Amino acid sequence: MRSAPQLSLPGWRPLRPVRNSGAAGVLLRAPLSAGEAGREKVRASAAAEHSRPGPARLSSVRCVRRQHSPPRPVPALGLPRRADDKIVKQAGELKNAHVCEVGPGPGGITRSILSAGVEQLILIEKDARFIPGLQMLSEAAPGKVRIVHGDILTYKMEKTFPKHLKKNWEDEPPDIHIIGNLPFSVSTPLIIKWLENVSKRDGPFIYGRTQMTLTFQKEVGERLTANPGSNQRSRLSIMAQHLCTVENCFVIPGQAFVPKPEVDVAVVHFTPLVQPKIQQPFELVEKVVQSVFQFRRKYCFRGIETLFPENGRLKRTEQLMMTADVDPTLRPFQLSMSQFRNLCNAYRKMCDEDPSLFVFNYREELRQKKMTGNVLGSTDQPEQTEEENQL
Repeated sequence: MRSAPQLSLPGWRPLRPVRNSGAAGVLLRAPLSAGEAGREKVRASAAAEHSRPGPARLSSVRCVRRQHSPPRPVPALGLPRRADDKIVKQAGELKNAHVCEVGPGPGGITRSILSAGVEQLILIEKDARFIPGLQMLSEAAPGKVRIVHGDILTYKMEKTFPKHLKKNWEDEPPDIHIIGNLPFSVSTPLIIKWLENVSKRDGPFIYGRTQMTLTFQKEVGERLTANPGSNQRSRLSIMAQHLCTVENCFVIPGQAFVPKPEVDVAVVHFTPLVQPKIQQPFELVEKVVQSVFQFRRKYCFRGIETLFPENGRLKRTEQLMMTADVDPTLRPFQLSMSQFRNLCNAYRKMCDEDPSLFVFNYREELRQKKMTGNVLGSTDQPEQTEEENQL
């Protein structure tokens, strides 16, 4: 008897004729090897286990990514499980706590937060591609997770948590935490926004001294915690440290992320202070600090000059430096927190005497001068000033 023709298709096992008492030449698949039979048995057992009724389990991040994989590389960064757990651990005790996670992405940190036994978890995610995967995690933890599809920069957090969690500012921090693996593009404007909320005790800080554990580009994390004299000392250093205790917890190498960024990532923990180190309005402190760091490599008086109109600028700058008792030849990154406090207090006194000072905008003055020069014509236009070149 002739043998049946062999089929040669990609991914198919070769077939061979097997004698059977019922019919001759019936085609059957070749018997599985011992190893293949074992793997089939494991797969069948796993399928039976998943079909068995029982409590909902959290889907793995790999499973979520596989089922809801975005069509192109995503901006949010994913981390291995150990790094997720380490970030959540830095937030402190989360048992029965209320947590807001910013930018959960595929949900790696989300799983670690839920594993810590939180009472409530608010997820704020802007990218719609991640929402289906987060809904899977929400279904696995019924009653604990609320997903907000929106932008954290515009989201109002005043009514996010129950009112009974509120504490007086002088008390211990409330059982509320903000945790976020932030996209680099929003991390700096977001922390400035939250620092302003700390100063005014509104937003997420209407409940008290809410703690934050956030990720930043490594260089930004170094600026947030830089001491006087450090090359990383900047506006961000002063604005953060005068309002919060800032701790650079640890650094995660860039290669630990998916997709891999070109820089390392710092995990920073913030706890608002009971009393700010500079007791002036946020807008005033920010204006003085921005002006001082306007020319960070020059003497600090060069930046202080930009607080005043051209008419009387030198005289008022000298008056401010003398009142604040600050050496005008120090560089901006050399100034201590107490020296910035003296500068802010002296400037506030001058603004009280002349309210027009606070609304003065140096950049607007330069713009007006440039427009005036253009009106006069290119032949009569004054030479560009040093200030304009530097700005």
